[in-house]
Amino acid sequence: MDTISALLIALICFIIMKSILEFITGGKVRFSMEMKESRFSIEIFYTLLVIYSIVIIGFGLIYFILSFHQVVLIEYEEYRDVSVLGTFIHSFYFSGVTLLTIGYGDITPVGIGRLVVLIQALIGYILPTAFVLRIVQTSNEGS
Repeated sequence: MDTISALLIALICFIIMKSILEFITGGKVRFSMEMKESRFSIEIFYTLLVIYSIVIIGFGLIYFILSFHQVVLIEYEEYRDVSVLGTFIHSFYFSGVTLLTIGYGDITPVGIGRLVVLIQALIGYILPTAFVLRIVQTSNEGS
């Protein structure tokens, strides 16, 4: 893998981890809307949507960058030669399906892609828990 790809992947990982850590630790968020007299916070909900979007886009870009250096994703258990646009679409589709724990099975990771998928799936399991904990923490601070 060349230096530019490695730096891009490192930058994407940094942005993903920074976003998740700020969400979990309660970093300042720019949204100011909040429902009164409720345990549901629109601010936290919007933040969660932004975090999910960042993670899906970030991992989609990682799969896309890795696809230029090696085969990372195969479709229906066989390698298919697709265009750059097709690889781009597959990368983001697979990222979303993996993060949201749907896992249709139509696209399968191989090689280093398996390790990347494990990390993304772990994040997909942790984010809802962090969301609930954030709501509980926010409601306890308001009491």
